[in-house]
Amino acid sequence: MHHALEITLTRVLTEAELHRAARTVPLAASHDATRLMAVVRAKTPHRALHRLRRRLDPLLPIDVISTHYPDPQNHTLLNIAFPPAVHDSIRRAATARGQAPHTFVEQTLSQAVARQTRNEADYLDLTLHALLTRTSTAQLLAALGRALTTGAHSC
Repeated sequence: MHHALEITLTRVLTEAELHRAARTVPLAASHDATRLMAVVRAKTPHRALHRLRRRLDPLLPIDVISTHYPDPQNHTLLNIAFPPAVHDSIRRAATARGQAPHTFVEQTLSQAVARQTRNEADYLDLTLHALLTRTSTAQLLAALGRALTTGAHSC
């Protein structure tokens, strides 16, 4: 089975670095060379993440490798290589909570994403409410239509 993986880099790559890495694994680079895409053959997404990390870690300044598509539970898998000091800190915090380090990281990230999602939804609700108090629904819909058809939105 093949798995689409996204690589987030800690800095922009040079052409030489990209070329050297692409000889090891076929890669597609973003316009600014800070993200790469790869398709890796492996039995599971976990194995694909580890295989790609093993192949490219010596060649690239990798921050995170993630699955590009969510799994059936709508989860995106991450492969993060923490520096030893960070790993020790995670282990201590996990132990204090009676958790395995990977469970601690998973729950901490999930909580942060949920908090960010709630904050964005709250901000949108407040902004929309403020717009609706100053304009009619028809005016707001007309402005939204103009923005969508003229490309004035940022998605």
